[in-house]
Amino acid sequence: MAKKLGGNGAARLGFLHQLEGHTDRVWGVAWNPASRSGGAPSMLASCSGDKTVRIWEQQSTVSSSSPSWTCQAVLDESHSRTVRACDWSPNGKLLATGSFDATTSIWEHVGGEFDCIATLEGHENEVKSVAWNTSGTLLATCSRDKTVWIWELQPGNDFECVSVLNGHTQDVKMVLWHPSRDVLVSASYDNTIKVWAEDRDGDDWRCVQTLAEPGWGHTSTVWQLSFNMSGDQMVSCRNAILGNYATTQCQKYFVAFASWPSDDLQLMVWDSTVDPSEWTGNGGGPWKHLCTISGHHERTIFSVHWSRTNGLIATGSADDCIRIFAEDPTNVASSVSFCKVLEKQKAHEGDVNSVRWHPKDPRLLASAGDDGVIKIWEFEQDL
Repeated sequence: MAKKLGGNGAARLGFLHQLEGHTDRVWGVAWNPASRSGGAPSMLASCSGDKTVRIWEQQSTVSSSSPSWTCQAVLDESHSRTVRACDWSPNGKLLATGSFDATTSIWEHVGGEFDCIATLEGHENEVKSVAWNTSGTLLATCSRDKTVWIWELQPGNDFECVSVLNGHTQDVKMVLWHPSRDVLVSASYDNTIKVWAEDRDGDDWRCVQTLAEPGWGHTSTVWQLSFNMSGDQMVSCRNAILGNYATTQCQKYFVAFASWPSDDLQLMVWDSTVDPSEWTGNGGGPWKHLCTISGHHERTIFSVHWSRTNGLIATGSADDCIRIFAEDPTNVASSVSFCKVLEKQKAHEGDVNSVRWHPKDPRLLASAGDDGVIKIWEFEQDL
């Protein structure tokens, strides 16, 4: 069971390591899910505007209490433009990378080497996000061409496109799978989040819900999504301009989103007790608003990640800060609320584009920014 942090004790985000090598901004980082499993060291992938992906590995030394990090591989033979996204398969053996060259590359990790075993083509414009499902049998990609593609892993490491999802009217910024079900969420420049599930007969995929105005949808670009551990809660950030009022959203069963700046940037948390793939009703859908987190961010929120080990929500934003939020332990009301437990100013020398909690160690957080570096942080909190 995940250990929930975020009580009343003083919190600190200590700097551990800085990983340098990229020659342009770093767009994203992804921990290998096999990190710290069966004696395996922690491994991290980073993708950049320099057209490369770098693989970083933690090196344990007997003489040092703080293990060092080294760049184990530079993947530079596949993409001809910015590499915008990367994601590991659940077993940590395959890495998918999406690029502005409209392709997705699949890399196999065998014996310390990385080989490009497939190049997925079909999108007409930049690939913005890639995501594996929980079984590693399906890969979702999305693009500026307004579509979401679902690819199925076949024997022999072949990939077949099993569905092209047309529903968004603008650039699709991110795709993310539910942590335990084959339910997919996509976030778009068209101000909406769409929830997709396979038809009951298994022939195709359908949109089971669109989170949009009027009511409680986004009113500007949705950037990112992130589930909690069980998938029964979702956090979203909406930085939408409504006159002098801005909003942000979160949801139970899913994710975290971010959009354009405004005078008041917010996070919202939502709740659902209904499996999205089973939803057949009309109206507002199964997700209900739980609470709003506001008054903390000064500029656009680019990244949100809900830890599956410690229950904390981390954000990275255009004000160069990392912030961490937790469920408020002092709240005695029946409703749920969250509080800010930490703000790390000047975490990077520029926009913080990505924050990701370690999949096994609840203390470790990785971040990446416009300054071209990746940083490893250690979260600590007094009891």
